[in-house]
Amino acid sequence: MSDSALFPLSEEHKMILDAARDFAKNEIAPIAAEFDESGKFPSETIKKMGDMGFMGIEVPEEYGGAGMDTLAYVLALEEISKVDASHGTIMSVNNSLFCHGILKFGTEEQKKKFVTDVASGEKIGAYSLTEPMSGSDAATMRSRAVRDGDEYVLNGRKSWVTGGPVADYVVVYVMTDPEKGHKGITAFIVDANKPGFVRGKKEPKLGIRASATSEIVFEDYRCPVENRLGEEGQGFKIAMSVLDVGRIGIASQALGIAEAAYEAALEYAREREAFGKKIGQFQGISFKLADMKTRIEAARLLIYNAAMAKERSKTSNERFTLAASTAKLFASETAMFCAHASVQIHGGMGYSKELPVERYFRDAKITEIYEGTSEIQRLVISRLELGLR
Repeated sequence: MSDSALFPLSEEHKMILDAARDFAKNEIAPIAAEFDESGKFPSETIKKMGDMGFMGIEVPEEYGGAGMDTLAYVLALEEISKVDASHGTIMSVNNSLFCHGILKFGTEEQKKKFVTDVASGEKIGAYSLTEPMSGSDAATMRSRAVRDGDEYVLNGRKSWVTGGPVADYVVVYVMTDPEKGHKGITAFIVDANKPGFVRGKKEPKLGIRASATSEIVFEDYRCPVENRLGEEGQGFKIAMSVLDVGRIGIASQALGIAEAAYEAALEYAREREAFGKKIGQFQGISFKLADMKTRIEAARLLIYNAAMAKERSKTSNERFTLAASTAKLFASETAMFCAHASVQIHGGMGYSKELPVERYFRDAKITEIYEGTSEIQRLVISRLELGLR
């Protein structure tokens, strides 16, 4: 991480960056490979991250958070993800997709009931929009919620739920009026420990394996009306607003992965010898390193810009969709570029599980897919620039 002159860090920012870096190095690094291999959820370190304030960095202290700003969030998330992207994913979902949505659209009662324990790390929050046959096109979702007095009855199957196997609460998006398409989607906060909530198959993932992803199934699940997030039909609007924040988080995660891959390649290039030279002296290697460094610094500035745009939105209510999408698109493709180049620079050792480089490669790919694929980011960016809605 480097302190850009355009974004000089305050003492408070430096403190949380150092705290996240030290925690990642001392608590996460020793177990990262083990949990990647087993796919188990790292409950103990996540609880410690809650104690450190990492699970609710921007959440006001009155709701169990650290009460800091967006830049503090991306700095800490970058450092955590640099050591292990799985921990970064859990942290990102908790902060952005769960806590932010309820803080922005929820009632005072919902904030106290659902955000406080999640922001402090006592409980785990999750977000569920995708279904087996509904990804980028949310209007095709098949899950349903039918009003029955003071409750809604939910039925359906959701997929790719980060934290699904372990979540205590889930912000879930389902259809209340299918005839209206995406305008018929409504958001609910569901308690995962009540009857009718079934944890489905755990996904056997390529990367971020310790972040615990599964299907969830609703079988006549009864959700009280007071747990509806926003009004009926507002779900799509809420989901898109929350994803703007989530994309800043994924961009930060991608930056962490890219940095880890770059630093590993740089160290190897300085040490490895071939044909009587350090391999970093060969142009084929040195130019790769130059490209990696340049993309990392460009991604960093896009992310900090998006973080500042989000921070301004707290008082101006301005949209930061464009800044979030450009940061997420570039940073995720930078992560994949750097991870690929790092494996190549390491040669055969880059393909071995003896080094974490192959894990960076596997973890990087998902950043180009979840919370809006690179194709969707290009669609969002181009439509905004063309003035289309």
